[in-house]
Amino acid sequence: MAKLKHIAVLKGGLSSEREISLSTGAGVSRALVELGYKVSEVDVGYDVAEQLAKLKPDAAFNALHGTYGEDGCIQGVLEFLRIPYTHSGVRASAVAMHKPTAKLLFEAAGIRCAPGKVLDRSEIGKAEPLPRPFVIKPVDEGSSVGVIIMREGDNRVLDVNSPDFPKARKFLAEQYIGGRELTVGVLDGEALGVIEVKPNEGFYDYKNKYTAGRTEYLVPPPEDKAICERAMAMTVKAYELLECRGVARADIRCNEKEELFMLEINTHPGMTPTSLVPKLAKNKGISFNKLVEKLIMLACLDQEVRAGI
Repeated sequence: MAKLKHIAVLKGGLSSEREISLSTGAGVSRALVELGYKVSEVDVGYDVAEQLAKLKPDAAFNALHGTYGEDGCIQGVLEFLRIPYTHSGVRASAVAMHKPTAKLLFEAAGIRCAPGKVLDRSEIGKAEPLPRPFVIKPVDEGSSVGVIIMREGDNRVLDVNSPDFPKARKFLAEQYIGGRELTVGVLDGEALGVIEVKPNEGFYDYKNKYTAGRTEYLVPPPEDKAICERAMAMTVKAYELLECRGVARADIRCNEKEELFMLEINTHPGMTPTSLVPKLAKNKGISFNKLVEKLIMLACLDQEVRAGI
């Protein structure tokens, strides 16, 4: 593998997850500088191809989240520019980002998911899609953006005209699975471990994810070796099914019967101070800097393999 010197860190972007991406990008850039790389930080806009063509980096660290960053779009740009890039490729990124498509593949492969249905925006409010409690969320957002839980006895109604209602066109409604929330990280096809996520109040929404002190993290969950083993096996199976690359993270619910339900797999897990994958890596003895460099190495190795070098 050729010696890498110049890394472009793609951050910011145009999605609703811009602020998280800026935080991820800042941490990644610091790590790469500490490791001795030349770093060019690119706040991604519609001219990203022109920016990268001028910079001519040896590789790109994709620190984007959400639309255009983890849905296959920026991956396609990087493929055309022949720049090695971190995380999953075009197909895996697009499929994982579109929750109903990923869910169909998971269920066909025997990976249990919550029962649900896809709704057009025009259908919402006419009748509730499922018996309560249920969850409704945009089909292609991350970081819990736009997630609404409708509980039994809750007087709220789904009102698409409310200024707080997500602006998406399509939504996924699913039965709410009570119980414990588990997260599993995978690095290069091997499970990093399991974290049980316990918010101090409410569910693991945007605020609880990205505000320090609002959530307790059990790494690993105590006295739950069998459940952890099953959760890790489920996640690795999903990772391989979608042909993910580099690092990914799955969100899983464990109900009172200890049944596991795959909620989604995230091909671009955050690398912020409160993010879960760095916690899992640290628990395995992998520092943040080592994790960042490992992702760069995997990206370049993947391109060399595909090019037949």
